[in-house]
Amino acid sequence: MRGFKGSWWKDSALLKKEAQSSAESQASGSASKSPSHPERRGWWAKQSKWVWITAGAIIIAGSIYTTSKAYVNANTIPYYHVYVDGKHVGAIEDDAQLDQLFEAKQKEYQDKYPGTFMVLQTEGITTRADRGYKPEIDSEQTLQKLDGMLQAYARGVELKVNGETVAVVKDQETAQAALEAAKLKYAPDAAQVETSQVKFTKVSASASTDNKASEGSELKSVNIKESIELARTKASPEEVLDVEAAVQVLTDTKDQPVIYTVKEGDTISSIAQQYGMTSAEVMALNPEVEEKYVQIGSELRLTKPEAPITVRTVETVTEKQPSKPEIIVRESDELPKGTRKVVRPGRDGVKVVNYSVTKENGQVVAKQWLGQEVVQEALPEVVYKGTKVEKPATPAVQASSSKQFAWPVSGARVTSSFGSRWGRSHDGIDIVGNRTIKASAAGKVVFAGEQSGYGKVVIVDHGNGYRTLYGHLNSISVRNGQSLQQGSKVGVMGSTGRSTGIHLHFEIQKNGVPQNPMKYL
Repeated sequence: MRGFKGSWWKDSALLKKEAQSSAESQASGSASKSPSHPERRGWWAKQSKWVWITAGAIIIAGSIYTTSKAYVNANTIPYYHVYVDGKHVGAIEDDAQLDQLFEAKQKEYQDKYPGTFMVLQTEGITTRADRGYKPEIDSEQTLQKLDGMLQAYARGVELKVNGETVAVVKDQETAQAALEAAKLKYAPDAAQVETSQVKFTKVSASASTDNKASEGSELKSVNIKESIELARTKASPEEVLDVEAAVQVLTDTKDQPVIYTVKEGDTISSIAQQYGMTSAEVMALNPEVEEKYVQIGSELRLTKPEAPITVRTVETVTEKQPSKPEIIVRESDELPKGTRKVVRPGRDGVKVVNYSVTKENGQVVAKQWLGQEVVQEALPEVVYKGTKVEKPATPAVQASSSKQFAWPVSGARVTSSFGSRWGRSHDGIDIVGNRTIKASAAGKVVFAGEQSGYGKVVIVDHGNGYRTLYGHLNSISVRNGQSLQQGSKVGVMGSTGRSTGIHLHFEIQKNGVPQNPMKYL
């Protein structure tokens, strides 16, 4: 125990000493912080100086950065890259410059082609916005380069005939005006009428339905035979036509190759005349043909002037024709047998005949008889026929008369007129209708058989120098020497001989000279 106590004392003394030493150290530390020590004050002054220098440097650097950034921003400007089909062509300062260029270029093209509607081609031209520090932008050079690249097209309307484009015009209104002018170009009895588009021909009918005795024609219809289509298109401005130029394109003819089948009465010269050629030209196209007369049914190579369109007109034609007088024959025993004496000359009457005439580009392709009206009756001619033999007898006059000629076909339609046809004389008229052929007037059959060219033929003598001929019959219903009454059956319509189809070739002859049947029917 004592040992333990002795050790505790030592430890206590040591602890006391350490406490005293600690107190002295603290007192010494307090004295060292007092400003009364000059070496401590110099150290603090140095530390403060460096703090202020560093802070000032930071402030100055920040000010310089801010000023520099503001300057750069002030000199960084927007601009636009210009591309054509993805290829860079330059840059411009403002995209509004591009709009101004487009507007000016559009006006330039429109002023150059005032008769069209011009559209500037700007497809493929794009811009991209960008910014740069003091960029070197040459807008003028870029716009000049782009100006040289800009193209324009004309917006128009294609005029198609049977699916083939024949002309391009400005718009549908112009196309319709051209078609109307082309149609009216072939209208009969035309008068020039000006429209806002073009001076064109418009029909002025001269026939009046209130005065059937007047002559003239009345247009019933006019149309274009081909299929016409209008379609919008893009075209070169040089291709766009005005109305007058479009009408010329539609109606001008060009020689087109055709195959012609030879018909009854054809010769090389008549065929050439019909197609606006010379005989030499026909022969040159057909070297196998050695003679000027060709066989019916053979084919010839020809050229025919054809226009892109065929204007078909139908008109009613009214014309005055003389009506030949009847001849009244009276037998008299006061005149020697075999002699005749005209005791009262006849006088022609007047009748108005109506036809429906169909034309294609001004050429007659069909003519149909519609009817007729007698305006002035003919004065019959009176003829005495002598019967005196030896001794005179009491005059006994027996009256007989030549009947007025009647149509040999019911529902007759004239398909070919009397006169010049295909360069040759056509001595009668061609008729279609009911196929039963009837005697045009009373008379006696003087021929019933075959004739060259006319096939099966019947000829009837009506006296007084008059005869009628009925050609191309399919069958004959009479015999030579048979007497016929007006309206008696002569035969059946056919296509024998040199014929192009079933029809009747009908002639009226006087003293062997062909007459125009329309003057007697």
